[in-house]
Amino acid sequence: MAPLVHAAQATGIATFTLDSPGNRNALSVDLVADLRAALAAAAADPAVRAVVLTHTGNTFCAGADLKSPCDPADFVALLRETAELPKPVVARVTGHVRAGGLGLLGVCDIAAAGPQSTYAFTETHLGLAPAVISMPLLPRLDPRAASRYFLTAEVFDSAEAARTGLLTLAAEDVDAALEPVIAGLRKASPQGLAATKALTAAAVREALARDGSRLTELSAGLFASDEAREGITARFERREPSWSL
Repeated sequence: MAPLVHAAQATGIATFTLDSPGNRNALSVDLVADLRAALAAAAADPAVRAVVLTHTGNTFCAGADLKSPCDPADFVALLRETAELPKPVVARVTGHVRAGGLGLLGVCDIAAAGPQSTYAFTETHLGLAPAVISMPLLPRLDPRAASRYFLTAEVFDSAEAARTGLLTLAAEDVDAALEPVIAGLRKASPQGLAATKALTAAAVREALARDGSRLTELSAGLFASDEAREGITARFERREPSWSL
């Protein structure tokens, strides 16, 4: 089977490209495993100064793969390994991000996106909750915005994502906007980057360590519930779930 994460390296920057177009880069067992392996390789490579996480197609990540979902514990491990990587992780987004994909975006240290990207926390419309992804997101999001978008599943654009703290920056040309970011990372010392990331990611790391087990259990319980089965079935059948008014 072809890898779902492609790795490339240039002048200290490792670029990981999510490439699972059949499910819009959803968080399947294989994609999560491939991404964890890529992060482990970057952690062990002294030539890597920072990581850029990007994607093929029009979707950065569609969230959980509802046909082949990864174990919530494995997803938590991915988030923890990203947060604890002693090298900055930069998200480069030119497409849509949904549900669990927003957790992957949120755990990155810097996130930049183009104008075609859109965002939505779709969990409540499926009988679920953004449980696991709340750990990297709540320390960074505006609290009022988090309450609104977590609860309503509304779609919002890159400008709103930047205003609320989900993105570092939104730009017409995401690559041009990232040029000074990447240049700055290349000039920084490995020790300086690791120590500074430990400071800026401290709240996210603490949340993952403190709440990881509890929210993993909550997520698993919600996925096994009758309401979630109805919500997911309705999504596949392209109809409204029974509770929708």
